[in-house]
Amino acid sequence: MGWWRLDADTLAGSRFALSPLAETVAALKTLHRGGGAHPGERRWLDAGLPRYRERLAADPVTAALVRAALGPRWNATFLTPTPGAEQHGADGALFARELAEVRATPPAVARADLAETLGTAPPPLLEREDLAERAADLLAWVWTQTVEPTWARRRRIIEADVLARTARLGAGGWADALNGLRPGMRWLGGDRLGIGHRDDGAQPMDLTGVHLLFVPVTPQQSWLCWDVPPVDGRRRAAPGRRYAVVYPCSGVLAEEDRPPVPRALAALLGPGRAELLTLLEAPKTTSQLVALTGLPLGSVGRHLRILRESGLALRRRTGRAVLYHRTAAGQVLLEAGTGRGARH
Repeated sequence: MGWWRLDADTLAGSRFALSPLAETVAALKTLHRGGGAHPGERRWLDAGLPRYRERLAADPVTAALVRAALGPRWNATFLTPTPGAEQHGADGALFARELAEVRATPPAVARADLAETLGTAPPPLLEREDLAERAADLLAWVWTQTVEPTWARRRRIIEADVLARTARLGAGGWADALNGLRPGMRWLGGDRLGIGHRDDGAQPMDLTGVHLLFVPVTPQQSWLCWDVPPVDGRRRAAPGRRYAVVYPCSGVLAEEDRPPVPRALAALLGPGRAELLTLLEAPKTTSQLVALTGLPLGSVGRHLRILRESGLALRRRTGRAVLYHRTAAGQVLLEAGTGRGARH
């Protein structure tokens, strides 16, 4: 297992960050893989994968670039820059700022990154000066064609995940918040964070003094990234640099699977509580309900409290998660609202 050494100051200054570019890279990796992790992702692929493959078929250089950049060892570093300090402004503008960093990669750096991820020299087709431009153009296409149309829902899911992780951080500390963040990640004790299952034989990375970010994405993808490589043979990170763990959100739900809210039930309970009751056929966490409805966390909490006090919903703890589900009374009320209740 690979691991990082984190001093107390680095961990105390770390934070969660939103990155439209990371979401786009995760979408690109999912398109490249060609398989979905859940029904919602498979439906997304059904719509986007034919157009993606058609675009690469018309551009053999970019197709070869993607195969090399998402190589067998790891991602090409220039393709996955670490999110910057500026998180303000519209999401489209944030994506443009992040994409500009990819586009500005010097040709020699892009070719060196490809050689590192491939473990050998890139194919002759990629001996070009425009590799970063091509990569940026493809990422812009993936954003506009496959991510941006569903960005509002994706952002809700990301924000709900950050809320849940922050709650775990407050209750159990960083070890609780980071365990299982990505496959193989767990706190090893002391100042050591295990970052994956695979052990590449490298020395542990010392992240003393860096800016460490945790970046959630909705596709089931994960990677590590940094804005500069290690500065010496001891793999000690340069102080002040940015490092990030990109990880998949937990509890990703497909909005298309949501059942309709009966009008009669909405009139009786109010639209917010009626929507929550409709969604509670299977147990769900508060963060999942926030992601599905787009309601603020405080509103979801108040609605759930009223549903519980009315005997329409229950809550139970499973491990670290608190799950809510409908009671028998809630089911009867829902069926009455849809006209499926018993008739006498």
